[in-house]
Amino acid sequence: MQLNLCPLFSGSSGNSVYMACGGVKLLVDAGMSAARVEANLREIGVDIRNIDAILVTHEHIDHVRGLGVLCRRYGMPVYANEGTWQGILQRETGIPQKCMRTFYTGEDFYIGALDVHPFPIPHDAADPVGFAFDCQGLRCGVATDIGHISETWMRAVSGCQALVLEANHDVDMVRRGPYPQRLKQRILGQRGHLNNEDCARALCELAARGTRAVFLSHLSTDNNLPELAYNTVCGALSAAGFDVENDIRVCVSRRDRVSDLLTLQTDEADAM
Repeated sequence: MQLNLCPLFSGSSGNSVYMACGGVKLLVDAGMSAARVEANLREIGVDIRNIDAILVTHEHIDHVRGLGVLCRRYGMPVYANEGTWQGILQRETGIPQKCMRTFYTGEDFYIGALDVHPFPIPHDAADPVGFAFDCQGLRCGVATDIGHISETWMRAVSGCQALVLEANHDVDMVRRGPYPQRLKQRILGQRGHLNNEDCARALCELAARGTRAVFLSHLSTDNNLPELAYNTVCGALSAAGFDVENDIRVCVSRRDRVSDLLTLQTDEADAM
């Protein structure tokens, strides 16, 4: 059995993650234009017409921008919880009813052989979620737009061999930066975004629970640097006794283009 995981783009301008396992191919979010989603999938050899479903974490525009066009063009099913659907439909009224699927946060559901677990995350949206995926011994997760570390989402992604995990900002860069105070408070708040240091602290614990590869994701354009996020996380992992690269692979998701394609296999769960 093989699992593929790849952020197509990641950041405040748009987010989408490709995941495939057990014959199921799906996207988590579609936060760029449909044309960009299609083009980035082609870069990794995937035809958009072979995508089985889109799963939506929450209704913010950087996660749903391409959703309506993709639904109308290809008729693919879209899964979201009720609160997220309400938020989406306030902005996007052209989604065909036949494409709409509703899940319940905290309750597993299946797409083919893939077990999907939507779990609550602390963010300033209607009913935001992350996702953990299980398929015949392989497990991965997507957890971004999370304001702070909580045992709820940490427990949900425990044991994931691979993770897409938020490392949005450096706290000092936010505080010294040009953003208005209200926006700074939102970013730094309990329902805002996860900073580099908290990402590193969470990942040290998750590595002890079995995580072997991570994409540092949703990096801020103005309040973070890829090398800063990478060095902060790798420094913490090394200090905790982990051998970066051998014990855990750390990648930084690219903001506007395809990141590395990670492949997990049941006989070699850390294969790249």
